Amino acid sequence: MEFKSVSVQIPDGCNIILGQTHFIKTAEDLYEIMITAVPQAKFGVAFTEASGPCLVRTEGNDNDLIGDCVKTLKDIGAGHVFCILMRDAYPINVLNSIKNCQEVCRIYCATANPLEVLIASTGQGSGIIGVVDGFPPKGVETDGDKTQRKDFLRKIGYKLQ
Repeated sequence: MEFKSVSVQIPDGCNIILGQTHFIKTAEDLYEIMITAVPQAKFGVAFTEASGPCLVRTEGNDNDLIGDCVKTLKDIGAGHVFCILMRDAYPINVLNSIKNCQEVCRIYCATANPLEVLIASTGQGSGIIGVVDGFPPKGVETDGDKTQRKDFLRKIGYKLQ
């Protein structure tokens, strides 16, 4: 068995959701979730089959983001993985709906941080064994940091004034 790390390039202003799924209708179902939850969002969806023709299946409403999803999944090189790249939306807007999608098995991450995907490869193929999302902690928030966090959440509308 071999292990490697794949650095994922997230386009500026985008977030990524990376997960595992198991069925060919995933690309269309994830498209429907995205367009229904946040109609103004720009996004790409890609899904790698793990049997039959083993194609990368795609949907979305932004060709550049679709292409970036395809590149990400080709770099990862594992089957039954999906990638969503979104602009003008946040994972919090769609994550529960994606988790409830019948064929979605797990979510590895939802982030805009620097991202590395950890891959294990065998004679059969490759699979994701985990992710490195962002950087390690540098300390514990102070009272001032806590005030900044609460003010920020209210500024962007995620908490009441």
